[in-house]
Amino acid sequence: MALRNLGADFETYKVVEFDKYAIASYNAVHGTDFPALDVRNVGGQDLEIVDKDKYTYILVYSFPCTDISIAGKQEGMVEGSETRSALLWEVQRILKELDELNALPQFLLMENVTAIHSDQNMGEFRRWLDFLTGLGYANFVQDLNAADFVIPQHRERTFVLSTLGDYNYKFPQGIPSDKCIEDYFEELTDEELLQYVVKSPEAHNLLVRLNENGELD
Repeated sequence: MALRNLGADFETYKVVEFDKYAIASYNAVHGTDFPALDVRNVGGQDLEIVDKDKYTYILVYSFPCTDISIAGKQEGMVEGSETRSALLWEVQRILKELDELNALPQFLLMENVTAIHSDQNMGEFRRWLDFLTGLGYANFVQDLNAADFVIPQHRERTFVLSTLGDYNYKFPQGIPSDKCIEDYFEELTDEELLQYVVKSPEAHNLLVRLNENGELD
């Protein structure tokens, strides 16, 4: 969405997402038709990175925060632990394969919860950054809060931008805003909202309550 808003000439080349509902939502938003894929079954050659002198590749990646989030089980992201958060190391495998093919993406972008650099997880996070450095990437790390960028929600996340080549990068500063969540609400009648719920493919994720008069509560 950011590339589109910037007017960049780009193509969404590959998408690897295990959750069939998440990939269905992605396809609906972006007009694509990617299948659901398990990252554990994807190899470096499957990304088909070619003609790097002609194209710039940006690999956006992350992993489930379930086992590192404060709200989660906090079982960690240690390599080989088989936690969901340890799927990060599948990205390591893929990057190693790409390195052997001389096909490393020029840019990597990761986003995850700030607990990635908590005392419990800092060791693994440093290992990850050291691995990227060993491949030739320079890493730029910053915690950003959505509330500082005209989004009426306090959602703090850690971003890692990794670059191949002689680049320097500074993360953007916050943008002052007086927006609140009500500014983003659409004025929908009860009937319009009910029609959306009935027709929406995501309806199974919605709970609707009607009062005794059959009206939306």
